[in-house]
Amino acid sequence: MVDSTRENWRAVDAFLAETLVGNDEALQAALAAQEAAGLPAIEVAPVAGKLLHLLARMSGARRVLEIGTLGGYSTIWLARAVGEGGGVTSIEAEPANAAVARANIDAAGLGDRVEILVGRGADVLPTLDGPFDLVFIDADKQSNTIYLDHAARLGRPGTVIVLDNVVRDGEIVRDDTDDDMVIGTQNALRMLGRTRASRRPPSRRSA
Repeated sequence: MVDSTRENWRAVDAFLAETLVGNDEALQAALAAQEAAGLPAIEVAPVAGKLLHLLARMSGARRVLEIGTLGGYSTIWLARAVGEGGGVTSIEAEPANAAVARANIDAAGLGDRVEILVGRGADVLPTLDGPFDLVFIDADKQSNTIYLDHAARLGRPGTVIVLDNVVRDGEIVRDDTDDDMVIGTQNALRMLGRTRASRRPPSRRSA
Protein backbone atom coordinates (compact mmCIF):
# COMPACT_ATOMS: atom_id res chain seq x y z
CA MET A 1 0.00 0.00 0.00
CA VAL A 2 1.26 3.47 -0.89
CA ASP A 3 1.89 5.72 2.09
CA SER A 4 -0.41 8.72 2.54
CA THR A 5 2.12 11.52 2.06
CA ARG A 6 1.86 14.90 0.37
CA GLU A 7 4.23 13.74 -2.36
CA ASN A 8 2.11 10.70 -3.12
CA TRP A 9 -1.09 12.73 -3.16
CA ARG A 10 0.54 15.16 -5.60
CA ALA A 11 1.45 12.20 -7.79
CA VAL A 12 -2.16 10.97 -7.62
CA ASP A 13 -3.45 14.43 -8.59
CA ALA A 14 -1.01 14.56 -11.51
CA PHE A 15 -2.09 11.11 -12.68
CA LEU A 16 -5.79 11.97 -12.48
CA ALA A 17 -5.26 15.30 -14.25
CA GLU A 18 -3.31 13.67 -17.08
CA THR A 19 -5.79 10.80 -17.40
CA LEU A 20 -9.11 12.62 -16.97
CA VAL A 21 -8.36 16.15 -18.16
CA GLY A 22 -5.40 15.82 -20.51
CA ASN A 23 -3.80 18.68 -22.38
CA ASP A 24 -6.30 21.49 -22.81
CA GLU A 25 -4.73 24.33 -24.79
CA ALA A 26 -7.08 27.06 -23.58
CA LEU A 27 -6.68 26.11 -19.94
CA GLN A 28 -2.91 25.75 -20.24
CA ALA A 29 -2.73 29.16 -21.91
CA ALA A 30 -4.78 30.68 -19.10
CA LEU A 31 -2.41 29.27 -16.49
CA ALA A 32 0.63 30.51 -18.44
CA ALA A 33 -0.84 34.02 -18.71
CA GLN A 34 -1.71 33.99 -15.02
CA GLU A 35 1.86 33.04 -14.11
CA ALA A 36 3.34 35.63 -16.49
CA ALA A 37 1.22 38.31 -14.84
CA GLY A 38 2.56 37.36 -11.41
CA LEU A 39 -0.75 36.09 -10.04
CA PRO A 40 -0.52 33.51 -7.25
CA ALA A 41 -0.84 29.85 -8.26
CA ILE A 42 -3.94 29.27 -6.15
CA GLU A 43 -6.38 28.31 -8.89
CA VAL A 44 -8.36 25.10 -8.52
CA ALA A 45 -6.61 21.89 -9.53
CA PRO A 46 -7.46 20.46 -12.97
CA VAL A 47 -9.51 17.63 -11.44
CA ALA A 48 -11.40 20.18 -9.32
CA GLY A 49 -12.12 22.23 -12.43
CA LYS A 50 -13.42 19.08 -14.11
CA LEU A 51 -15.60 18.41 -11.05
CA LEU A 52 -17.07 21.93 -11.20
CA HIS A 53 -17.80 21.38 -14.87
CA LEU A 54 -19.54 18.08 -14.17
CA LEU A 55 -21.56 19.50 -11.27
CA ALA A 56 -22.79 22.33 -13.48
CA ARG A 57 -23.65 19.94 -16.30
CA MET A 58 -25.37 17.38 -14.06
CA SER A 59 -27.47 20.05 -12.34
CA GLY A 60 -28.42 21.66 -15.64
CA ALA A 61 -26.99 24.99 -14.49
CA ARG A 62 -27.55 27.83 -16.91
CA ARG A 63 -26.79 30.72 -14.60
CA VAL A 64 -23.67 30.44 -12.43
CA LEU A 65 -22.21 32.77 -9.80
CA GLU A 66 -18.50 32.59 -9.01
CA ILE A 67 -16.99 34.47 -6.08
CA GLY A 68 -13.27 34.81 -6.74
CA THR A 69 -12.13 34.92 -10.39
CA LEU A 70 -8.33 35.10 -10.10
CA GLY A 71 -7.04 34.41 -13.66
CA GLY A 72 -10.26 32.86 -14.93
CA TYR A 73 -9.20 29.20 -14.88
CA SER A 74 -12.25 27.91 -13.00
CA THR A 75 -14.41 30.45 -14.83
CA ILE A 76 -13.52 28.82 -18.14
CA TRP A 77 -14.57 25.41 -16.81
CA LEU A 78 -17.90 26.84 -15.64
CA ALA A 79 -18.54 28.85 -18.80
CA ARG A 80 -18.05 25.76 -20.92
CA ALA A 81 -20.53 23.90 -18.75
CA VAL A 82 -23.41 26.38 -19.04
CA GLY A 83 -23.36 26.15 -22.83
CA GLU A 84 -24.59 28.63 -25.39
CA GLY A 85 -27.21 30.89 -23.91
CA GLY A 86 -25.94 30.29 -20.39
CA GLY A 87 -23.91 32.74 -18.35
CA VAL A 88 -21.39 33.06 -15.56
CA THR A 89 -21.18 36.09 -13.28
CA SER A 90 -17.79 36.20 -11.59
CA ILE A 91 -16.70 38.60 -8.84
CA GLU A 92 -13.04 39.61 -8.45
CA ALA A 93 -11.71 42.05 -5.88
CA GLU A 94 -8.45 42.86 -7.70
CA PRO A 95 -8.70 44.83 -10.98
CA ALA A 96 -5.39 43.40 -12.24
CA ASN A 97 -6.62 39.86 -11.72
CA ALA A 98 -9.89 40.68 -13.46
CA ALA A 99 -8.00 42.03 -16.49
CA VAL A 100 -5.96 38.82 -16.81
CA ALA A 101 -9.12 36.74 -16.42
CA ARG A 102 -10.96 38.78 -19.04
CA ALA A 103 -8.20 38.21 -21.57
CA ASN A 104 -8.01 34.50 -20.78
CA ILE A 105 -11.75 33.99 -21.05
CA ASP A 106 -11.94 35.92 -24.31
CA ALA A 107 -9.02 33.92 -25.71
CA ALA A 108 -10.90 30.72 -24.83
CA GLY A 109 -13.81 31.93 -26.97
CA LEU A 110 -16.17 32.30 -24.00
CA GLY A 111 -16.28 36.06 -23.56
CA ASP A 112 -19.97 36.33 -24.40
CA ARG A 113 -20.88 33.95 -21.56
CA VAL A 114 -18.95 35.65 -18.74
CA GLU A 115 -19.50 38.88 -16.86
CA ILE A 116 -16.71 39.90 -14.47
CA LEU A 117 -17.67 42.32 -11.71
CA VAL A 118 -14.75 44.06 -10.03
CA GLY A 119 -15.05 44.72 -6.31
CA ARG A 120 -15.13 43.07 -2.92
CA GLY A 121 -17.62 40.24 -2.78
CA ALA A 122 -19.27 41.69 0.32
CA ASP A 123 -19.93 44.91 -1.62
CA VAL A 124 -20.94 43.42 -4.98
CA LEU A 125 -23.18 40.57 -3.83
CA PRO A 126 -25.94 42.81 -2.37
CA THR A 127 -26.36 44.37 -5.84
CA LEU A 128 -27.13 41.06 -7.57
CA ASP A 129 -30.44 39.40 -8.24
CA GLY A 130 -30.99 35.66 -8.44
CA PRO A 131 -31.72 32.98 -8.89
CA PHE A 132 -28.44 31.30 -9.75
CA ASP A 133 -28.32 27.58 -10.43
CA LEU A 134 -24.81 27.04 -9.07
CA VAL A 135 -22.62 29.17 -6.78
CA PHE A 136 -18.88 28.58 -6.50
CA ILE A 137 -17.19 30.28 -3.53
CA ASP A 138 -13.41 30.58 -3.78
CA ALA A 139 -12.40 33.94 -2.37
CA ASP A 140 -11.10 35.26 0.98
CA LYS A 141 -11.94 32.66 3.57
CA GLN A 142 -12.50 35.27 6.28
CA SER A 143 -15.75 36.26 4.50
CA ASN A 144 -17.08 32.75 3.89
CA THR A 145 -20.11 33.20 6.14
CA ILE A 146 -21.05 36.37 4.25
CA TYR A 147 -20.72 34.56 0.95
CA LEU A 148 -22.82 31.64 2.13
CA ASP A 149 -25.57 33.99 3.30
CA HIS A 150 -25.70 35.62 -0.12
CA ALA A 151 -25.48 32.27 -1.91
CA ALA A 152 -28.61 31.18 -0.05
CA ARG A 153 -30.37 34.45 -0.88
CA LEU A 154 -29.39 34.31 -4.55
CA GLY A 155 -30.15 30.63 -4.98
CA ARG A 156 -33.33 28.62 -5.31
CA PRO A 157 -34.42 25.18 -4.17
CA GLY A 158 -31.93 22.86 -5.81
CA THR A 159 -29.14 25.39 -6.29
CA VAL A 160 -25.69 23.77 -6.00
CA ILE A 161 -23.32 25.66 -3.67
CA VAL A 162 -19.63 24.71 -3.72
CA LEU A 163 -17.31 26.06 -1.00
CA ASP A 164 -13.65 25.55 -1.83
CA ASN A 165 -10.62 24.98 0.43
CA VAL A 166 -12.46 23.79 3.53
CA VAL A 167 -9.86 21.42 5.00
CA ARG A 168 -6.97 23.93 5.22
CA ASP A 169 -4.34 21.17 5.52
CA GLY A 170 -6.20 19.77 8.51
CA GLU A 171 -5.98 23.03 10.46
CA ILE A 172 -9.76 23.26 10.85
CA VAL A 173 -9.58 20.82 13.76
CA ARG A 174 -7.47 23.23 15.83
CA ASP A 175 -9.39 25.26 18.39
CA ASP A 176 -6.28 27.32 19.19
CA THR A 177 -5.60 28.54 15.66
CA ASP A 178 -5.03 32.25 15.04
CA ASP A 179 -5.12 31.92 11.25
CA ASP A 180 -7.94 34.15 9.97
CA MET A 181 -8.50 31.94 6.93
CA VAL A 182 -8.86 28.83 9.07
CA ILE A 183 -11.18 30.61 11.48
CA GLY A 184 -13.30 31.86 8.59
CA THR A 185 -13.55 28.33 7.23
CA GLN A 186 -14.45 26.91 10.64
CA ASN A 187 -17.20 29.52 11.03
CA ALA A 188 -18.58 28.66 7.59
CA LEU A 189 -18.67 24.94 8.35
CA ARG A 190 -20.37 25.57 11.70
CA MET A 191 -22.92 27.75 9.91
CA LEU A 192 -23.66 24.92 7.50
CA GLY A 193 -23.95 22.50 10.41
CA ARG A 194 -26.44 24.74 12.21
CA THR A 195 -28.46 25.17 9.02
CA ARG A 196 -28.61 21.42 8.53
CA ALA A 197 -29.67 20.89 12.13
CA SER A 198 -32.41 23.52 11.90
CA ARG A 199 -33.88 21.80 8.85
CA ARG A 200 -33.86 18.33 10.37
CA PRO A 201 -37.44 17.02 10.73
CA PRO A 202 -38.62 16.60 14.32
CA SER A 203 -38.31 13.11 15.73
CA ARG A 204 -41.50 11.11 16.13
CA ARG A 205 -42.20 9.55 19.47
CA SER A 206 -44.28 6.48 19.92
CA ALA A 207 -47.50 6.95 21.87
